[in-house]
Amino acid sequence: MYKGAHEARAFAARLRHLPDRATDVDVVLCPPFVSLAAALQGLGSESRVQVYAQNVHWKLEGAFTGEISAPMVLELAVKGTIVGHSERRQYFGETDETVGKRAAAAVEAGLNVIACVGETESERERGETEAVLERQVRAIPVHDRLVIAYEPVWAIGTGKTASPEMAQEAHAYVKSLHSARVLYGGSVNPENAASLLAQPDVDGALVGGASLDPTLFEAICLAAAKTLAA
Repeated sequence: MYKGAHEARAFAARLRHLPDRATDVDVVLCPPFVSLAAALQGLGSESRVQVYAQNVHWKLEGAFTGEISAPMVLELAVKGTIVGHSERRQYFGETDETVGKRAAAAVEAGLNVIACVGETESERERGETEAVLERQVRAIPVHDRLVIAYEPVWAIGTGKTASPEMAQEAHAYVKSLHSARVLYGGSVNPENAASLLAQPDVDGALVGGASLDPTLFEAICLAAAKTLAA
């Protein structure tokens, strides 16, 4: 819940040419609903940066006050959406079932999807990481426009980061359950991005707090490009 329309437009304008420098990296911005149109304006029609929403409902329309449907964001020329982010699960009652329904509705409508999964700190301490991931991943549809983001809840906004080895282990397990590419999300920053993205099963990053600063976000994207070129 950062960056209203004015800030989002300026942020997007600053990053509109980033794909030219971060070669072969897909760059996606996910602003709040009220800032989607402004971000697209800031990027302009020629930019290869894409804009995704932060969530969509599983119904096309109806009496669901406060929700936004896939056709509504498509009408803005938004290309995709996040579903199942850990904060949606933690604060707003999102379940594996509703995440699956949102993902299925989004891809059916023509959106790309980033579907989020990940365990809490207590679940990891109890040795339940694989069981949690299996339950969450099994609820997500298989589709060529869908990627999964593994975001260990204990590493989101805490400054803690899964070690590259921990990330690799979790990503390999997710890929044993689902054919999608898998992004890592959890306190990614310019200092740890290269080591995380160098892991064979880490296909990208879902960047949280560091994405609020365009300089930091650009540095992460450039680290991804350098890793790809290595």
